[in-house]
Amino acid sequence: MSAMKRKPVQQKSQIRWKRKVLAALLVLLCFASLVLMETQYPQVVSLSSLRHRFIVKPKIAFLFIARNRLPLDMVWDAFFKGEENRFSVYVHSRPGFLLNKGTTRSACFLNRQVNDSIQVDWGEATMIEAERILLRHALTDPYNERFVFVSDSCIPIYNFSYTYDYIMSTSTSFVDSFADTKEGRYNPKMDPVISVYNWRKGSQWVVLTRKHAGVVVNDTTVFPMFQQHCKRKSLLEFWRDRPFPADPAKEHNCIPDEHYVQTLLAQEGFEGEITRRSLTYSAWDLSASKDRERRGWHPVTYKFSDATPVLIKSIKDIDNINYETENRREWCSSKGKPAPCFLFARKFTRPAALHLLNLSVLGARRGAKSET
Repeated sequence: MSAMKRKPVQQKSQIRWKRKVLAALLVLLCFASLVLMETQYPQVVSLSSLRHRFIVKPKIAFLFIARNRLPLDMVWDAFFKGEENRFSVYVHSRPGFLLNKGTTRSACFLNRQVNDSIQVDWGEATMIEAERILLRHALTDPYNERFVFVSDSCIPIYNFSYTYDYIMSTSTSFVDSFADTKEGRYNPKMDPVISVYNWRKGSQWVVLTRKHAGVVVNDTTVFPMFQQHCKRKSLLEFWRDRPFPADPAKEHNCIPDEHYVQTLLAQEGFEGEITRRSLTYSAWDLSASKDRERRGWHPVTYKFSDATPVLIKSIKDIDNINYETENRREWCSSKGKPAPCFLFARKFTRPAALHLLNLSVLGARRGAKSET
């Protein structure tokens, strides 16, 4: 009888002992898990961050066309700072020029010159050839989704985040393009390869989608026509470069970079896939200028004395563009809402651009949540 009583007591003792062992094992397991999480957490976060960065970071390729060095490199350096995963840079400069520590202070531009650049002359087909070279290099990076042409005198007037969102929020290219009705620009010798119906004019400072960048690079029809038949008129200011013609009135004043991309996209039937305006501001109305140096074929150049917050605000406040030849007014928008027309502006001297940078006026637009 006593043996039978002793047996349940022993069983209860064994059960309590097993429970204690199990509880101890659970505590030990929890502790080990915490230690493991503590030691592996940085690696997990790093891998997660890398995966996130790898998946969702389409880039904007900034394609700089420069004579030699980039005088506004530090303005762009401030613009690019902290956004290394969302942009890439390519520079076309004169053959043999290198962007090294002796020619640029910005790490963003170090060794970013293309290795097959050509000598570019204003008003010649070499300018559009340089554009095609830049696009060809930029297309080798599969993560470049937009391609922005930038001059060496151009500045960004908003911060990178706002600029990126503005450009990437639409599936279209931004191409200033309108019907060119002035006599003397279209050369009838281009017909029938390029019909006058598809002849367009606009700014060379375009923003292209990857699809349209490929169209430009792979073009073997329109580009040769421009090389042969689109040439600038012989002007007195260039008389040293070439013999002055006996009858200048018979010349066709065709500036290739003002027509090529626009005409090519019209010729290929892609005008429905573009927003027909430029994102780069230039001041062309020089009639009121008292400075004789500012009158001519090129946009006004802003000097140190011009570089004021008032100037930048006046550019940012532009919300529509009027195209007289098409009786068309382009109201600017982004994400379906009214927006400033321009993200960039030119032409600025180095002192002017650095002055604006120091004034901290090249930044976010007030009231825009995505710009902070």
